[in-house]
Amino acid sequence: MNLKPLSNRIFLEPVEAEKITEAGIILPDTAESKPIKGKIIATGPGKLNEKGERTQMSVKVGDIVLFKKYGPDEIEIEGKKYLVGDEDDILAIIE
Repeated sequence: MNLKPLSNRIFLEPVEAEKITEAGIILPDTAESKPIKGKIIATGPGKLNEKGERTQMSVKVGDIVLFKKYGPDEIEIEGKKYLVGDEDDILAIIE
């Protein structure tokens, strides 16, 4: 599969949350929330500014990021779930 997002769009592969807390408590599936961490698998070229120039993206393919809980949309391609959203949905890069 070859994805080429437009503008400042990003494609993310969700990184599932831990099912066991630091204290050793196992969380049931019903207690889990939407993933807020993901790995970037594709980025667009960036937005056009007022001068018609592309602004550079702050993230790159392979970055692990935190994003807004309800920002990206969930899609399914070839049976696998992905998230697609704007660069503005990203809160931080995890280093």
